[in-house]
Amino acid sequence: MDELIRTTEKALNVKKREDMHIVIVGHVDHGKSTVIGRLLADNNMLPEGKIEQIKEKCRRNSKPFEYAFLLDALKDEQSQGITIDTARTFFTTEKRNYIILDAPGHVEFLKNMVTGAARAEAALMVVDANEGVMENSKRHGYLLSMLGVKQIAVLINKMDAVGYSKERFDDIKTEYGAFLESIGITASSFIPVSGMQGDNIVNSGAKNMPWYCGVTVMDQLEAFDSKGDNSRLPLRIPVQGVYKFTGNNDDRRIIAGTVETGVLNVGDEITFYPSGKTTVAKTIEMYNADVQTSAEAGSATGFTMSQQIYAMRGDIAVKSNEPQPKVSNGIIANVFWLGKEPLVKGKSYTVKLGTAKVKARIESVNKVLDASTLNNIQKSEIARNEVGECNISFERQIAFDIVDENPITSRFVLIDDYEICGGGIVTAEKAIGGGNITRDDALITRDERVLASKQRGHVLWLTGLSGSGKSTISGALERVLNSMGYSCYRLDGDNLRFGLNKDCDFTDRGRDENLRRAAEVARLFADAGLITICTFISPKGEQRANARACVGELGFSQVYVKASVEECARRDPKGLYKKAFEGSIKGFTGVDSPYDEPVDADIVIDTEETSVDGAVDMLLNYLSDNGIIY
Repeated sequence: MDELIRTTEKALNVKKREDMHIVIVGHVDHGKSTVIGRLLADNNMLPEGKIEQIKEKCRRNSKPFEYAFLLDALKDEQSQGITIDTARTFFTTEKRNYIILDAPGHVEFLKNMVTGAARAEAALMVVDANEGVMENSKRHGYLLSMLGVKQIAVLINKMDAVGYSKERFDDIKTEYGAFLESIGITASSFIPVSGMQGDNIVNSGAKNMPWYCGVTVMDQLEAFDSKGDNSRLPLRIPVQGVYKFTGNNDDRRIIAGTVETGVLNVGDEITFYPSGKTTVAKTIEMYNADVQTSAEAGSATGFTMSQQIYAMRGDIAVKSNEPQPKVSNGIIANVFWLGKEPLVKGKSYTVKLGTAKVKARIESVNKVLDASTLNNIQKSEIARNEVGECNISFERQIAFDIVDENPITSRFVLIDDYEICGGGIVTAEKAIGGGNITRDDALITRDERVLASKQRGHVLWLTGLSGSGKSTISGALERVLNSMGYSCYRLDGDNLRFGLNKDCDFTDRGRDENLRRAAEVARLFADAGLITICTFISPKGEQRANARACVGELGFSQVYVKASVEECARRDPKGLYKKAFEGSIKGFTGVDSPYDEPVDADIVIDTEETSVDGAVDMLLNYLSDNGIIY
């Protein structure tokens, strides 16, 4: 029993360990890989016989043994003597699980260095005591700052090569410390080390450097502040997709995505951004797993909603009672550019942030790091392997976090001509142009109508009494569809009877002809790929059946916007019901002219019980479920 308790406690302790990503950077040949090799060896984290295996290999090849060979596993790396790619190394302590990222130091491999630093919470900067501070040492420090890595320990390595000189250590500490301060970083520590001899890596180097009384590298790793498990951050689930099941009476709508940060629990109130819509997590769904009541950071999961609101790929799901993400059509960002052609002001690119993919424009390049002088310069472009600060605008609002608040959902990549050409982090939000789009804005202009992909033509035919809410719902739906990038158009009496149908009177024959022409126009629009929203009272079942037959296989859905005559008369936006009841208007539908209530409607929206936003969500879900929008 005691052994079982000890085993259980050990398992719990392992689970409680926090993960921490550390990137180790520095100029080529300054000894980064050697430092990591020493960390592994002196922490007894190597497989049994590994060091002897490497020593034997070195002996056979007449090469001196180096701890760096524990990391540089690729043959061409060992032959060239430089680390080409970012190698990940893992080891554990009682406190943490460490992921050490060995980033290349050669100037040609800055792209890989940035890749390694992108997820790091802290960094070890290695400087050769003999060579001193190099251009790349400063460049890497600046890149770490641009990427939001503020915790940096400077390891002044190869102290054995300078006779363990305190004066040499102090000179480098003064020079590099001043540089870091100039870019907003205060080093956590400066540590004199010898990766080859092991001084101050894990064990104290007091024998060779009695003048140094500070921490070892291992002490500093343990002292770094960590956000720890990403589950401690506010919930962020970028929506990957929405799935609807129809077989075996399964009517679940599952919001799927990866829990990037935070914890999702059944019963949590969830808000989706950028829309701001709220619901409650009803169930948590995981593939081939037992019933779950929560999902932590790192889990690929799905959840159902107690209220069926519309959510789409690119949205971010968060807990309503936790810090909310930013929502804007523009950002200020630090960008690292890797494209063959420079990033230029005024050019359009595609930004991918989380699962959101949106057209973007470079509004301005605020400053660029000069690769030679390491000074900030004013330019209108960012060249390959340069970093700079930009103002970027989006064609629509998206949700994101600022790097200081949640680094995971602040990172993005820039795509040019289907190729990833850069990356960056959001440092601030910045509204660009006209500000936020709302459902109450003016009608869509011709310039806003851009034919979008990922949709198919379809006709939504809204029928109902005057005052039931058809025009209000159709206008709100058109606005939302357009802001989402879908091409749509609204047909009603206002844009047909004053042009194409101006010769149609209000006799039965004239009304029938008005609806016939409307259906023909809707069919053409649907054939062109537009989502066509028709709002006509169309009181006769025969009229609606003829419209459906006219559109045919292109796709027709009848939407009954339901409200009682009494409610419509109470709303009476144009005072028409009052005139009809008084007898000054004859043949008014619902008063002295019948309305055939639909019995074959594809969707029924009772506007006495459903809000405009709720109605729009119902229609968006319908369009998504039926493959009209993707």
